[in-house]
Amino acid sequence: MLKTTDPRTGVSAATTIEPTTPAGVDALAGRAATAAHELQSRGREFRAQLLDAMADAVEAARDELVATADAETGLGVARLTGESGRSAFQFRLFAEAVREGGFVEAAIDHAGDTPLGPGPDVRRMLVSIGPVAVFGSSNFPFAFSVLGGDVASAIAAGSPVIVKAHGSHLLTSKRSFEVLQSAAEAVGAPRGTFGIVYGQAAGVELVKHPAIKAAGFTGSLGAAEALQKAIDTREEPIPFFGELSSINPLVVSPGAADARGGAIAEGLFTSYTGSAGQLCTKPGIAFVPAGASGQAIVDALAGLTAGAAPQVLLNDRIQGSFGDIEERLKAAGAVEVAQGTAVPDAGAGFSVSPTLLETSAANLGAELAEECFGPLIVVARYDSLEQVAEAFGRIPRSLTATLHVQDEETDVIAELAPSLEASAGRIVFNGYPTGVRVTWAQQHGGPWPSTNSQHTSVGVTAVRRFLRPLAWQNAPQSALPEELRDQYTAIPRRIDGVLVLAG
Repeated sequence: MLKTTDPRTGVSAATTIEPTTPAGVDALAGRAATAAHELQSRGREFRAQLLDAMADAVEAARDELVATADAETGLGVARLTGESGRSAFQFRLFAEAVREGGFVEAAIDHAGDTPLGPGPDVRRMLVSIGPVAVFGSSNFPFAFSVLGGDVASAIAAGSPVIVKAHGSHLLTSKRSFEVLQSAAEAVGAPRGTFGIVYGQAAGVELVKHPAIKAAGFTGSLGAAEALQKAIDTREEPIPFFGELSSINPLVVSPGAADARGGAIAEGLFTSYTGSAGQLCTKPGIAFVPAGASGQAIVDALAGLTAGAAPQVLLNDRIQGSFGDIEERLKAAGAVEVAQGTAVPDAGAGFSVSPTLLETSAANLGAELAEECFGPLIVVARYDSLEQVAEAFGRIPRSLTATLHVQDEETDVIAELAPSLEASAGRIVFNGYPTGVRVTWAQQHGGPWPSTNSQHTSVGVTAVRRFLRPLAWQNAPQSALPEELRDQYTAIPRRIDGVLVLAG
């Protein structure tokens, strides 16, 4: 039997959950493969109804889900209530997108004469890639796990989903899966639309199974590399969409430091310690100008850090990694400026103290830019914007880059824009990268090693990961999906090169 652990105390307890066997993985994958054609053929309105039912089921089970997740993650009722609400919102947003239909990118080129001679009738749209494997993350037991955006976007695409439950919240994953099953039953979804596996070995078997056509993953670079190696053994390669490692640099301009240094220090402290620093968008490096205004920011940040209570991490592996990375950063030249109140010797579970380190931008390199999952930040003091731009070229690229700047500092924006744009998938101005809005315009992805794709894992366009293009040439109307038939007008389509809106 697998165990669940309360991170606040470190005490483990047995569950009734057993690791999924290879035979179990094979059976689930087979059912998903059978469900794939039916789920796609039932059309967009059915998938929208299923997504709405998923949202309803989450809301109906919210109190139980939150209580279970709090006991397994220590993230707190307020944070988890908000996150479960985000899951329900995501499902409904994808339902709206499925009904709107523009994401299928329907295009019709009628037969006719062309500058190159007679042309055939060609029609194209995006269709489901097939069954998808989704790997839940430790830090988001709802929004990036069994009830997460990867699941929502896969269902929107018409792809059955098999989720690998994360070991840090097994009971939450089990209850979340039951919520999905209740939604599937409510609308009569095909058997095999949802599946779940438990245990690391089962996750490896899952991505190797020939029925699986894509995988979505949020987690560590090492775990992603292990899964990619398993995928590489397949006869048929599949796309692996991984959200991996991100340092999320933040830059404070001289003007911003002079004008609002105190507010920036408070916001930065909240951002790097929120959810115990266990967010993929946590700012891990803050570039602060040398001089009095920059020192005031560091002093204020140090005061907030020194007064901070210990924070609970999700599991013992994250706790151990936090201490190891802190020591490596210090060995590489970072100096401790402040540390929160000490962790009690007994009964503290997986707790650590928030930590503020400092170095210079001139000395900042990859060894001082290692992502630390937890409440730790490195402040890099700079004498010129040129030092900041040069440091960006030496540190890993990220999901986000942030710039605090005054309106009149157009020269600062112009000088740093190339570095910011080359280094991240989302640029934040005068705010903080933690907190990712779920919208049509969102981009939650970036250059390697933050992700290994050009796609987003948050927002409506995340559905593109689980779609593939398919064209029909000279096909009779009866052989076409309804979105490509002549008389269908419910979605926007590009017809003979002209965009025609729904109507």
